[in-house]
Amino acid sequence: MSEKVLMKGNDAIAEAALRAGCRAYFGYPITPQNELIAYMARHIMSRGGVFIQAESETAAINMVYGASCAGARSMTSSSSPGVSLKQEGISYAAGADVPLVLVNVVRGGPGLGSIAPSQGDYFQSTRGGGHGDYYCIVLAPKSVQECADLTYLAFDLADQYRMPVIVLADGMIGQMMEGVELPPQKTQAELPARDWTVGYLGGGDAPRPSRHITSINLVPEQLEAKTRARFERYEAIKKNEVRFEASGYRTACGEFSGEGPDLTLVAYGTSARVCLGAKKLAEKEGIKLGLFRPVTLWPFPYRALGKIAATGKPILTVEMSLGQLVEDVKLAVFEAPARPAVHLLGHSGGVIPTEEEVFAEVKKILGGTIHE
Repeated sequence: MSEKVLMKGNDAIAEAALRAGCRAYFGYPITPQNELIAYMARHIMSRGGVFIQAESETAAINMVYGASCAGARSMTSSSSPGVSLKQEGISYAAGADVPLVLVNVVRGGPGLGSIAPSQGDYFQSTRGGGHGDYYCIVLAPKSVQECADLTYLAFDLADQYRMPVIVLADGMIGQMMEGVELPPQKTQAELPARDWTVGYLGGGDAPRPSRHITSINLVPEQLEAKTRARFERYEAIKKNEVRFEASGYRTACGEFSGEGPDLTLVAYGTSARVCLGAKKLAEKEGIKLGLFRPVTLWPFPYRALGKIAATGKPILTVEMSLGQLVEDVKLAVFEAPARPAVHLLGHSGGVIPTEEEVFAEVKKILGGTIHE
């Protein structure tokens, strides 16, 4: 087991990216992710990589696109308004099946908003964000350890499925410091072969054929066929890459049983940490709470949450936005036989819910239905 080091979330993301084989980083400063870009500026070039502080977020994402097409594991990072400016490039990468990693350390919005932590970019991240039919895999860490682990994973998923992967960390996760065990350094031999890149044509008698990577296809039927093929890949991702954490439930063979808590809290990131504190407050008063935390926001763990919903017990969604995660929660419970009530405790603008506030909302919802 490796030794733990004390790191800020932003720094852990950057170091994990370097250890995952990222050798091309392009970005533009914006709070609250500036430590990440600063870490890359200090360390990536000494490891044989390229760092450019681009003239804009639009330039940065297109540099990432180009570097990935040339064969490098590539990454950019930003915060909410900057990520909005990157959406065209992300759509282009999705349309050309180009893998890349984007880190969004979310701040309050809309507009320039605030520099305080938020989760208001949920819709943007999980619904494509740019133009056209596409998705990005979205990973949501709740700790500095997961900042490292999920960033490391993001590069492998991007290469495996040839698509953009987003690490969505609210500003609190990016700024907090915790102990973290860093993943091992990948060698060049451990990285997947990218036999689709433009790369080097080679010399001699048999250079490889030239390759053209683009998202444009002016024949509607051909473009639809390409998009449908991509959506078949998305179905494989939904089958194989769903990740979540559930606590407070009895399980058998990985299936949720009919017995469970009085109410289920659903949250991710900082909100999930707050809910864990509320769960402990409830235990002191004999109230049984479950906590369901999606780790992949896309693909969302609809099936797993649907099994919890089948118990018929109420659900409280806690998020640092005014009703985005809750939409996926409602979709998850839609086909549940009991169709439990879904409640929302949401904040916006950078306001973080408190444990006491969540627990008070729980007691309000349960009223006299608390089981002894």
